[in-house]
Amino acid sequence: MMYTVEIYKKDARTKKGERLVSKNDYEVTEKTMLEHTVKNTYRQLHGFRYEIHETMVTRTNMMGGKEFTERYDTPHYCSPSSESYWSM
Repeated sequence: MMYTVEIYKKDARTKKGERLVSKNDYEVTEKTMLEHTVKNTYRQLHGFRYEIHETMVTRTNMMGGKEFTERYDTPHYCSPSSESYWSM
């Protein structure tokens, strides 16, 4: 299974109070192993926060009704599952 790890670091200069440091894709057999590695590499004590997402998600095409897969971070307006994609 493929997962994407997003690493954030506290940063008072931004509105959200944090900034994206890295975004990497990993192909692993167990999510727990990846989570353990990331947790010990980017410690919360040092101001890091991480999110682990499944890289590919299944969505339904709005016009045809067929299911398809796309990256989890595909903008809404670029996805065939949204009305804005078909109204351009």
